[in-house]
Amino acid sequence: MPGRGVAVGTSAPLGATVSPHGVNFSLYCRSGSLVELLLFDRVDDPAPKEIIALDPSRNRTFHYWHIHVPGLFAGQLYGYRVHGASDPERGLRLDSRKILLDPYGRAVAVPERYCRFPASRSELTCDRAMKSVVVDPDTYDWEGDRPLKRPSARTIIYEMHVRGFTRDPSSGVAQKSRGTYAGLIEKIPYLKQLGITAVELLPVFQFDAQDCPPERVNYWGYSPVSFFAPHQAYSSRQDPVGAIDEFRDMVKALHRADIEVILDVVYNHTAEGNEDGPTFCYRGLDNAAYYLLEQDQRRYSNYTGTGNTLNANHPIVRRLIVDSLRYWVEVMHVDGFRFDLASILTRDESGRPLSNPPILWDIESDPVLAGTKLIAEAWDAAGLYQVGSFVGHGWKEWNGLFRDDARDFFRGERGSARRFADRLVGSPELYGHKEREPEQSVNFVTCHDGFTLNDLVSYNDKHNEANGEHNRDGSDDNKSWNCGVERPAIDPNVERLRNRQVKNLLAVTLLSLGMPMIAMGDEVRRTQGGNNNAYCQDNETSWFDWRLVDKHPDIHRFVALLNARRALRDVEHEHRQTCLSDLIRHATKTWHGIKLYQPDWSVDSHSIALTAALKQEGLLVHMILNAYWEPLTFELPVVRDGASAWRRWIDTALDAPLDIVPWQSAPAIAASHYRSEGRSVAVLYLRSKEPIQVREFDQSFSARYGRHDEDVALTPQLGNAG
Repeated sequence: MPGRGVAVGTSAPLGATVSPHGVNFSLYCRSGSLVELLLFDRVDDPAPKEIIALDPSRNRTFHYWHIHVPGLFAGQLYGYRVHGASDPERGLRLDSRKILLDPYGRAVAVPERYCRFPASRSELTCDRAMKSVVVDPDTYDWEGDRPLKRPSARTIIYEMHVRGFTRDPSSGVAQKSRGTYAGLIEKIPYLKQLGITAVELLPVFQFDAQDCPPERVNYWGYSPVSFFAPHQAYSSRQDPVGAIDEFRDMVKALHRADIEVILDVVYNHTAEGNEDGPTFCYRGLDNAAYYLLEQDQRRYSNYTGTGNTLNANHPIVRRLIVDSLRYWVEVMHVDGFRFDLASILTRDESGRPLSNPPILWDIESDPVLAGTKLIAEAWDAAGLYQVGSFVGHGWKEWNGLFRDDARDFFRGERGSARRFADRLVGSPELYGHKEREPEQSVNFVTCHDGFTLNDLVSYNDKHNEANGEHNRDGSDDNKSWNCGVERPAIDPNVERLRNRQVKNLLAVTLLSLGMPMIAMGDEVRRTQGGNNNAYCQDNETSWFDWRLVDKHPDIHRFVALLNARRALRDVEHEHRQTCLSDLIRHATKTWHGIKLYQPDWSVDSHSIALTAALKQEGLLVHMILNAYWEPLTFELPVVRDGASAWRRWIDTALDAPLDIVPWQSAPAIAASHYRSEGRSVAVLYLRSKEPIQVREFDQSFSARYGRHDEDVALTPQLGNAG
């Protein structure tokens, strides 16, 4: 050590920090008796170039081990080795045979020979272990870029997979860039044309691609080994820090296109798995601090379904999570986060849900994260379901009930009309007690987990045989309907019905109150062949097939026109910058059945009509949702003197280009009734020079008739036809 000229270093900041004279390393490790810093020249070196032992009397402050090493620069590869007790019965799993990643490492290098379980677990197999990389985050030129902070009411989310978006040769992306951050940059014009305003990227934290069944690949990435490092394999550059700058290039390019970047983050578990899993980092530093353990201390609590559960409300883990979020906002400029299995974050060390989880309030109250979109998947794999009751004031929630009720309504499930009506107007039954904006509800019908939209209308049952688990994996409750034929259909009538159902579900997602989200490729009917759990399919099953853009141009056009009207300014009220979602949000809303002011909430109802009236502006929007299998004729609100005729903006029963038209080009409908074809959605509007007079209920249907009273029939004469 004296010959190396090392200094004691400082305990803060954690991680590897570049200074003019070298690098300061700081690591939290409570139980270790000795910590060694390992320095490598190359990622596949069979042994460290240098091993520097940290003196417990000089290089340790409380539980923090630290040292300053001169002559090191950004790009230096390193790891740690920790000596101490290994006693699983007491929750101790220190192992000096393992090379440990830095929990605060900003980059991870993965050797070509990396192996999750090396042939020998008793030796220090350096050439097969991942290493941390020293990074200087201040050398990048952002050229004035900042997070966009777009209002939630104007946000349309596109959930996508970085690799899957451009990996297929049909993407037209240069071979070197396929499946990378750089490849995504090439496709920004497509995203801009589609009209989405935010991409939600499936996990981009460095993950273990080998955390999956034999001969498969962990494709989705819900298996993190680092909470700071962008996934190296998504970079077209080969140098250890290339992924960082390429990720930032992508963010900067998306921001220039006015598109936000939301990350799907996994703070509920790690790739280290259960008691039989590998040691990468956390269990080799302080197992009992980082993980929830069962009472016997040997086994891991498994509320995630992945083998372990992060101890999110432990002070050290809380700091790690908040520091990670701040890093991605301050240094990487991302605009928001979607928290996978966020209900895990509410559990205490014994697994019980907390009424005021410290980590959630840490995140919500952090000034650096103010204005950042925080989206919770408000459930976990152990049965905790908190949709509508997730703790906090600023959190949005994936609304799984919107997904379920929309699917049920359009497949004709009994008792779904009343439930879906609530979802359509922002789910006040779930969120009304919080007096929050409708955008607390993130509305979606499909996501990465489950059927694609095409498969939702093409398969009654899952077909996951390719996953190698004998079709036992994945959900059996898909709430899908194959339109009469399982798998792709030759019958043009079946295909026409499927196309209509796809448009129906896209229309209600993008017209409902809340923050809408659509899944990658649903706008062109991407299929996974009925696989509803393609987490291990890094192949054509999961990749975006760009030939579908030409095969289904009507669906793509349908989504683009819906997005344009929802997200952009209403050209007739340019000075107010009013988008359609704002109009419907502030309008007086009235429910109907086939007769005006007579909605049918009975269990046998299959249709809904809704009028949204902006009285002073003289705008009336009328939606007709007919999930019945036959045509129904609906009364239209009376057009008074001074009003223009009704104009038909959308009718999913019509062939393109009449299924949706540009708002200003909507044709007039001179009638007092509208015939709605079976299983279709229609949207009409009219303008009036005078304030519109409409009849309205004095209470919402849910408050007036009761949330669970599904047998109430306001208009029994409608019966099944309703």
